[in-house]
Amino acid sequence: MLKRTVAILLSFMALGVLNAQEFKCAVSINSQKLTNTTQAYETTDKTLFDNMKQALEDFINNRRWTNLELEAHEKLDCSFNLVLTERTSQTDFKGQISIQLRRPVWNSSYSTGMFNYVESASDFPFTYNESQALDFDPNTFYSNLTSTVGYYLYIMLGMYFDSYALNGGEQFYEMARTIAQTASNTRGWNGQESQKSRYWFMENHTNSAYDGLHQAYYLYHRTGLDMMTKDQTQARMSIMGALQALQQVNKAKPNILALHQFFDVKIAELVSIFTPAPPEEKQQVYDIVKEVSPANIVKMKDFNTK
Repeated sequence: MLKRTVAILLSFMALGVLNAQEFKCAVSINSQKLTNTTQAYETTDKTLFDNMKQALEDFINNRRWTNLELEAHEKLDCSFNLVLTERTSQTDFKGQISIQLRRPVWNSSYSTGMFNYVESASDFPFTYNESQALDFDPNTFYSNLTSTVGYYLYIMLGMYFDSYALNGGEQFYEMARTIAQTASNTRGWNGQESQKSRYWFMENHTNSAYDGLHQAYYLYHRTGLDMMTKDQTQARMSIMGALQALQQVNKAKPNILALHQFFDVKIAELVSIFTPAPPEEKQQVYDIVKEVSPANIVKMKDFNTK
């Protein structure tokens, strides 16, 4: 059970390479943009893209990413989507990636979104050769594809275990830091390039100035959503505490990537949770969203705070 898993996690240090699985991840490869444009290389070989999908699913689901032994219902439910936009050689591609993570809510059949991110660029370059295995080591840059996938998997592991134990994901964020440092000379990884480079998710979760992020993940999920069937009022107060923790993070550094991602994922859920709340609670939620994630305030247009 997850209580046992969290206990194991707290003593987690070493990583292994045994056959085990932490993820149940569905991969999709969309090659439509290749077949709709004139390319120098054959793009209609469906087998190639089927093999790419299978190779990525095997890479994610059949590799051991931690030393934890998770039961089937404990594995991380996620999806990885790659939209191919260009093929520049037999083995070189460009595309856009999106990643989603869902977390089950205790004592219910409901799953809550934790991570739902689409990289802003559509020219993510990578190499895929059907005849070569997808190699990965956090301390060695084998390819942009495996480093990028591995990086996001560790970010998701960090967030997931943060939601069950305060600072429970610390070791996984450190693994993401190692991957980002190893890949730092490659386009898309350097923090100087863009405020949306991969560097920033790692930085947001390993910078002690933003410790409120970890507190928020725990309060929102473990003492908030997980407790909804027992005491909705107290659960809402925990979720309010999570929002206040994020508000403090925003005061320390406005507009960090992790804050945008949190509210992009949670805004509809927040409206649903607080719609039956007293007016003063609703007003407080509205004010926090307006301050921390103003781009999402339009999604609260029917959220009556009066």
